[in-house]
Amino acid sequence: MCDGKYRMKRNSKGDREKEAKKKKLLQQIGNARLPFVTPQDEKCHDLWKTSYANLDVCAAQETPAELHQHVQKAFLTLLRNGCLFQDLVQLKGKNILTPVSRILIGQPGYTYRYLNTRLFAVPWPDRNYNITYSTQELADACKAFYDLNTFLYEQTKLKLHRCAATREFSNISPHQRLLEKDCQVKEDDLESFNVTLINYMNPQAMSYLREEPYFGMGRMAVSWHHDENLVAESTVAVYSYSYQDNTTEIGEDEMSKWHVGLKIAWDIETPGLAVPLNPGDTYFLLDNLNQTHQHCVIAGSQPRFSSTHRLVESCKGTLNYILSRCQSAVENLCAIPNNGGTKLKSLELDILKQAEEVHNEVEFEWLRQFWFQGNRYTKCSDFWIKAMEDLEVQWRHMETMTSHLLEGLGKDTWTQNDKCKIVKSIFPLLQERHDLRQEWRERCRCNLAESLSVDERPQFYPCWNDDLSLPLPLDLSSILSKLEHMMEEME
Repeated sequence: MCDGKYRMKRNSKGDREKEAKKKKLLQQIGNARLPFVTPQDEKCHDLWKTSYANLDVCAAQETPAELHQHVQKAFLTLLRNGCLFQDLVQLKGKNILTPVSRILIGQPGYTYRYLNTRLFAVPWPDRNYNITYSTQELADACKAFYDLNTFLYEQTKLKLHRCAATREFSNISPHQRLLEKDCQVKEDDLESFNVTLINYMNPQAMSYLREEPYFGMGRMAVSWHHDENLVAESTVAVYSYSYQDNTTEIGEDEMSKWHVGLKIAWDIETPGLAVPLNPGDTYFLLDNLNQTHQHCVIAGSQPRFSSTHRLVESCKGTLNYILSRCQSAVENLCAIPNNGGTKLKSLELDILKQAEEVHNEVEFEWLRQFWFQGNRYTKCSDFWIKAMEDLEVQWRHMETMTSHLLEGLGKDTWTQNDKCKIVKSIFPLLQERHDLRQEWRERCRCNLAESLSVDERPQFYPCWNDDLSLPLPLDLSSILSKLEHMMEEME
């Protein structure tokens, strides 16, 4: 569904279920290690074909040399210009810094949400937008990832087509045949990837990387997970580039390479799979593999970049979406002729409640998410700065609308019965607004936030004290107390 209000979920049912499954899995295996195979093992081919058939690896030589050159130069451009950042995310209610540094690049106005963090895509070139980049070098870098995205999209279509057309149907189960037919449908209707998440990690610079807990595959750069916030059963394509810098040496053994690890989710019967990645290799998690399986990244000895191309769920994650929601909400605010003031156009409960829901969504899912990430987005383009200015204008209108609503509750604007319904409907939304402001303030003040550089340091914004341009205070505790008292009197 595309509507509905925003909630910062501290400990969702899904998170609790995952933790329970993980605990049970660790208890089952005890101190032992589950088996896993690599392409060097004799059993690998059969296991890959039966249990990991939707994993496809494209060797570096299958990608045009010119594209390799442009993409690898783009990676280094982002690193050299300080455009890759560790994210201050929330995991199990705790603030942590990701070991991986990253940036999101993609279609203008798109975002990607994970671990209570919304990343805002630095736009790649799009003929429908006049995008200004900080430097030509960064513009070229974004163009390189757009070109890689186009290439990987075409490769994905071919691979899904082969999935449906070239396997020997006589050797697979009826259930697998249905999957093959589904692959053909998906190939015909396939949407292009809309973002890529650029990751960078230098294992030599990390003091600690956790050992992979189930199979003993090695040190994990990225723990076991499903990629979040994606269109169901959409492919993920990952271009990998490890390289030698002045601080590392190229290892000669296979396990000195970076690996992608896969396992069937919560399964201890099927061996895991660890596939080594050479510089310029690409791997594809085709069809529903991201849902049925989990994957991790095992660190090699060298620094490594990756470009993870995905089709993110855009229902509630685009600038156009939230602008449309805001504009719909503020339509209920109209000017009073001749006196320069404003008033609410409609006093219907559903319209009032929807405006307060959008108010919370734009403040906590967009404005505070954006400014919590500091000034990082000014490094590449001014696209999101302009967008946030537009959203803040709409948010200020909604502050005025809330003020008018509260003023009306103190007058004879509604009957006693209608007033009671309105107070009971908006009180939880205002309580949520108050609580989340306190929570975001605390996140901005945490030790990890204070340790970040000036460009990366979280900003608690919007923030105001006695700003007369805003009709309501930042702290809503006194307003909430009055509403509580009002409800008690009406009951």
